[in-house]
Amino acid sequence: MRLVVAPDSFKGSCPAERAAAAIARGWRDVRPDDAVVELPQADGGEGTLRALMRAVPRAVPRSVGVITGPSGDRTGGVYLDLLDGTAVVELAMVAGIGLMPALDPLGATSRGLGEVIARVLDAGCERLVVTLGGSASTDGGLPMLEALGDRRPPPGGAIALTDVRAPLLGPDGAAAVFAPQKGATPLEVAALEARLAGVAARLGADPDVPGAGAAGGVGYALLAWGATLREGAPEIARLTGLEEAGRAADLVITGEGRFDAQSRGGKVAGHALAAFPRVAVIAGEVAEDPGVWSASLTVLAGSREAAMVEPERWLEDAGRAAARELTPRADAA
Repeated sequence: MRLVVAPDSFKGSCPAERAAAAIARGWRDVRPDDAVVELPQADGGEGTLRALMRAVPRAVPRSVGVITGPSGDRTGGVYLDLLDGTAVVELAMVAGIGLMPALDPLGATSRGLGEVIARVLDAGCERLVVTLGGSASTDGGLPMLEALGDRRPPPGGAIALTDVRAPLLGPDGAAAVFAPQKGATPLEVAALEARLAGVAARLGADPDVPGAGAAGGVGYALLAWGATLREGAPEIARLTGLEEAGRAADLVITGEGRFDAQSRGGKVAGHALAAFPRVAVIAGEVAEDPGVWSASLTVLAGSREAAMVEPERWLEDAGRAAARELTPRADAA
C-alpha cells in the first residue's frame, strides 16, 4: 500500500510531526513493506509554522523582538521568512491561547499580532501570510489594527489563512461558538457579541464572509484592512505536497485532538475527507462519526487523561489497528 500519514497537531498533547511519526511506527509494525510518507499538517492554527518549515527547508524563523502578549505581558515576536519576499506570521505563536497564564475572555488582546505584522512590513516584506487559529481573544482585531497604524498590505498582497468558516456575528459566529472555549460565560458571550457588532459598524466590511469570525474576529479585521481570507488546511496541504501525494495514495490517515462538527468546517481532517478518495481518521476523541474508519485515543487508553499523558503510545496503537483493519483496496467500495 501507498500510505500518507497527515495529521494536525493533537493540541495540548502532541505536535503534528510527532503524531505522524507515531502513527507511521504503528502501521510499519504490522505492514513493514508498505510505502509510508509522513506529511504533518496544520490548518492555520497551532503548528502551522512548523509544518511550513518542514515543507520549505530554506525558510528561516526570525525574531522581531519584544511584543505585547495576549495577556498584556511582554513576549517574543517571531515570523517565518520564506526567502522569496514572503513573511508568514502565526497568530498562535504571538497572540495564542497557549500563551495565557489564565483564561481572560474579555481582557485578552490581539495587539501583539499587529505589532509583529508592523515590524515585518517595516522590514520590507513583499507578501504577507497571516495564519489564524488558536487565538486567546475575541476583540474583533481592533487592537491589532491599532498597532498597525496607517500601514497597508505589502505590494504582493496579504493572505489570512483561517481554520474555520464562521462569520463574525450570530449563532455561528466568533463569540457564540468560540468564546466559551476561551473561558467566556453566557453573559460574557453576550457582551463579546455586542463588542463584535460595534467592530462591524466601525469597520464596515461584510461580517458574513466565511472566516470573518476566525481568531475572535481578527479574520474580519484583516479583511477590512485589505487581506484576502482563505481556508488554511487546503493551502497548507498544497504547500506541503499533501494535495498531490493524497490523490496518489491508497490511503490517507489524518487526525486531530477532537473530531466533531467543527472538523468539517476548515480543519485538516475535514479537508482530507473532502479531498481524497480513501481516508481514515485518528483523533484524541471522536465526538461525531466521520463516515470512515476511525480510532479514538480516549477509547484505546481508557480515558481522556490517560490518552493525553501518553499520546504517542496510543497513536502507535491506533496505527497498528488501522494497518490490521484496512486492507489494500479490498473494502474500498
